[in-house]
Amino acid sequence: MKGAFVFLADGFEETEALATLDVLRRGGMEVSTVSIDEEGLVTSSHGVTVAVDKTWSDFMLDARMGGTTKEDLLVFPGGMPGTKNLAGFDLLMDLMVKHYEEGGSVAAICAAPGLVASQLPGLEGKKFTCYDGFQEHMLAKGAEYVKAPAVVDGNLITGRGAGTAIDFGLAILGHVVSEETAAKVRQSIMLD
Repeated sequence: MKGAFVFLADGFEETEALATLDVLRRGGMEVSTVSIDEEGLVTSSHGVTVAVDKTWSDFMLDARMGGTTKEDLLVFPGGMPGTKNLAGFDLLMDLMVKHYEEGGSVAAICAAPGLVASQLPGLEGKKFTCYDGFQEHMLAKGAEYVKAPAVVDGNLITGRGAGTAIDFGLAILGHVVSEETAAKVRQSIMLD
């Protein structure tokens, strides 16, 4: 089964990161949280500190040993200044672009579509959603904004914000695993 990596930087939005993580794990995915530095703890924009599964060097060691492939999913939560911290980390952005160019999936929610996913190539005509006010970078690349909880367009999955984090997780699950699995998780958490 495909695995997922949720990248966290200080100032991340905890609901977007942890609700997504929870939904994916409920769907049977192997998911790891990854800090963009060497700290094992990352603090959210609302002061919630979480322990990550991997530091940046752990993640890179795994990647060099064949730990990541185009079958993997890279997930970017929003939150400020977390999204700016992710977008400003050149090594991660280079890895994301290469992953996407090789056919890998990228998921971004809230401010992350505008600040992180906008760095991807080939966005012209792609449909996306994001937190209101963060559309400009994607629009400048020729992408088409859709005001929806979550949008899947090829290997790009986007979500609108914290209130849509479960929808975002279910959209990822439906894309990466199966719509049947997403429906089962949806029912198990009493959304039906």
